[in-house]
This record gives sequence, C-alpha cells and structure tokens, in this order.
Amino acid sequence: MGLVIFSILLMNMSKRALNVAKGKLILRQLSAVIFGTTLLVPYLKSQPANAQVTRYCHISSTAAKKKERLRVSAQKGNQEAARRYQQLVTQHSQAVQNCRRSTWPQVQAIWLRLYPCDVRAGALDKIMDKIVNQGYNQVYVETFYDGRVLLPVNSNRTVWPSVIRTKGQENTDLLAKAIQKGRERGLKVYSWMFTTNFGYTYARRKDRQGAIARNGKGQTSLYVVDNGSQVFIDPYNLQAKRDYYRMVTEVMRRRPDGILFDYVRYPRQAGKDSIATRVTDLWLYSKSTQQALFQRALNNKGLQLIRLFLTKGYVTSTDIARIDKQYPQEGEPLWQGRTPPTQQKAIVSPQQRQPLLQSELWQLTVAHAMQGILDFVALAAYPAQQLGTPAGVVFFPGGNKTVGKGYDSRLQPWDRFPNNLEWHPMAYGKCGNARCIVSQVRRVLSMAKPGTQIIPALAGAWGKSVSNRPPLEVQMRDLSRYKPYLQGVSHFAYSWQHPQDDNQRKFCRIR
Repeated sequence: MGLVIFSILLMNMSKRALNVAKGKLILRQLSAVIFGTTLLVPYLKSQPANAQVTRYCHISSTAAKKKERLRVSAQKGNQEAARRYQQLVTQHSQAVQNCRRSTWPQVQAIWLRLYPCDVRAGALDKIMDKIVNQGYNQVYVETFYDGRVLLPVNSNRTVWPSVIRTKGQENTDLLAKAIQKGRERGLKVYSWMFTTNFGYTYARRKDRQGAIARNGKGQTSLYVVDNGSQVFIDPYNLQAKRDYYRMVTEVMRRRPDGILFDYVRYPRQAGKDSIATRVTDLWLYSKSTQQALFQRALNNKGLQLIRLFLTKGYVTSTDIARIDKQYPQEGEPLWQGRTPPTQQKAIVSPQQRQPLLQSELWQLTVAHAMQGILDFVALAAYPAQQLGTPAGVVFFPGGNKTVGKGYDSRLQPWDRFPNNLEWHPMAYGKCGNARCIVSQVRRVLSMAKPGTQIIPALAGAWGKSVSNRPPLEVQMRDLSRYKPYLQGVSHFAYSWQHPQDDNQRKFCRIR
C-alpha cells in the first residue's frame, strides 16, 4: 500500500513541486509573523540558572577546571577529592538541566565516537564531564560504524567484529558504561548507528555476498565510494534484515535512551553519477530487490514490461505490441500504483502508449528502490519502539531532491519517513554564513507533517569558524527564529570541539 501512494507521488512531479512551493510560501509567511512579534528576542535571553553556568548553559571555565583537578586526584585514591568531585558532578548536572529548561534549545546534543582507549579508568568520566561543561543534555554515542559494533567480544552475537578487541577487555561493555556515566550526569544517551551501510567487514563474508546492493552496471558501492569502506546492502534481502535486527536487539539490551539510524540511503556518487537518470543507475540488480520488484506486477503484461525495462533500460512500441499479442485476454499492463488511462487499448496504438508506459516504469523502479529504504528503517526501529524508546532517522535535506527527470543518487526518501520517528536533518551547508544552513532546515520544516520532532544536526565548533561554517552560536542564533518548531539541535561532533583530545584517544595504546 505504501508503494502505491509513493509511486503515484513520484509520477506527478509538477504537483510535488507545487506542494513544496506552497510549503515555502507558508514558511515565509510564518517567518514574517515571527519576525514581527515578541519572538524576535535576543538569542538565549534567559539568565544563567546558577553562578557556575555562563552563556549558552556552559559551566564556567573556573568550575570546570576545579572539577577536573578533583577527578584526577580522586582517581589517584584521594577519598576527600572523590567526595567533592561527585558533589560537583551533581551540582553541574543540575545547573545545566535547570538552564536548559529555561533556555532554547531545550535539547542540545552532541555526537560522540568512542575508541578502545576509552576503557581506561576515568576516560569516560572525563569525556562526559566535558560534554556537560558545554551545556549539553544529550549525547549520541556511535554504536555501529565502519563495519564494527560497540559490543563486548564475549557477548557479541552479531556478524560484525567488536570495536574493542584489546586483549584482556573481552568483557568490557563500553556502550553500557557510556550510558551509565552519561546518566550519572543527567545526560540522555542515544545509540547512533549506521543503517544500510554495513561496512567492509560485511562484504568480506562469502556467505553474505547476495545481500550486497548492485546497480545495473555490475557495481557494488565499493566501486563508487572513494574510500572503499562503505558497503551498502540490498534493503530487501532477508539475511541482511535478520543480521541488522539482531544487532539492534542486542544494542537495546543496554537500554539506551534512544536510537538513531544514520546512512538510511544508497551511496552518494560524484560527478554526472550524482544524479540517477536511468534504471541502470539504481541499486535494483541484486536478487531480493528484483524478486520484490517483480511481485509488484498485477498481471502478466505488467510483469513482462518490468522485466524488459530492467534488462534493457527502456521498452519499445514493438515490445508492447508483442506482449499485447502474447496475453490477449488481459487489458492494460498493471502494477502496484498504476492507474491506466481510460481509453481502450484497441483504439490506442502501441506507439501512442509507449512514452507513458516507459515513464511510469521509471517512476515504479525509483519508488521501489526508495520503498526498500522505508521498509528497512521501519524494521530497524521496531525493537526500540516496542520498548517505548525514541527512535530517529538522520538524513541530508537534499537527499530526496529531483533534478530534471533524475533523482539524487542517494535516493533518500526522508519526506516519507513517519512522524513517530525523530527527524535529524544534517544541516551541514558551507557558504561562509548561516544562510544556507537555515535554508536547509526551512526545507525540512516545509515538508514535515504536523507533530514531527525535528532536531537539526549542525557541524562546527564553539567560538570559531570551521570548514567555511560559522561558529555554532551563530548558527543557533539564526535558527532560533524557528524555535516554535524546533525543540532541539545537535552538534557534530565532539571530535571537532576537542580535536587534540580526540587524536590522543584515537591513537593511544593501552598498557
């Protein structure tokens, strides 16, 4: 049923464009209203909730340094320092929570990758303290990435290797510890996971080759992604679904406060391949995807035309005439989502029908590819939703765009994601100021259904420009115009804000 609605949507691009334009007009009108009322107040007008909290809900540098000195002293065995350190941890947590309640954004999150060295005593305490010190009340811990999972070796029941494989640490559950340390400081801790990008380790398994996505040029994503590390799977493949579902189930045993699904798409390609314009550009050529596509046919004529289109990339009037003759008892070719013209086949020649049929076959195949992504994320989110745990999707605001008759090669149908999932658009625009970033968020707002929780992800650092993006406080100031529609933002990433600390953790050796 979802594909029926979806393919009809894709078949009428002029209506889609009109709806988007209407959405933008509504937002411009909303902006005019917002800018003309008392909502145009200085960003973060609220006073600090505590003398230890400065602007942006940051813990003062003096208080932060004092807490770190006590942490180091406590780690060396000083009991009095340990007591005072725990007092400060509690005080700072409460101060940030109070400040966040009265200061936009109410949710301020940060993206964090952990490393094997983070198993060292005190490492997680130091990281989580720094996160609280910068006014955050949520942290997104990377749990599955680059074909590795943040589960202990001795209890890793997935097909992926563990991130922590250091000798003597086989039982160390860094994810569970991160959740514990975060919660002790008032942080909500989400698991952040790659989704259809299963990683190179998966591609190396001989028993999983059929699960890897393929396009009509005989390529897998290993051949179209520069670094050769990304392996995208066939979202219709039953084995891939089982593997991922088991991993999510294992992650949810640690009871994170939420789970986020990243890489919910197909590979991003470069140059002319960045736009999919032909069926061979689509990732439809693995067995499971093709079988599911053929099952979309509602009669023999429809099935034969789908097969021909997938094989040749087009259908001719001769093909249509031959299939008409082969199945004289059937009317128009039918497949899910197709509403054929009312004219009788007998008075409309194959030559007249060919352009429409070919166009509709193209829309069907695009819709089928996108529906695979939608179905896969629905399956992935199910274990969390069964527990009442928030689940969200991470996406590029431009990942669903059309260009002429083509589509962005990522085929990321985020505008079709349900609103019972959190939406985390990666507003990573680079134009030297915040205008392009705000424009990306506005696009998401214009297409979201009412009730959708939208938490934009911003890239950058506090107090300085990075990669042609303004400081985080500038980005947030400009986004605060839309605070009635945005309850939170997140910042990518901890490594950008603490690059020296990140490098030391990444390359250190555990003794």
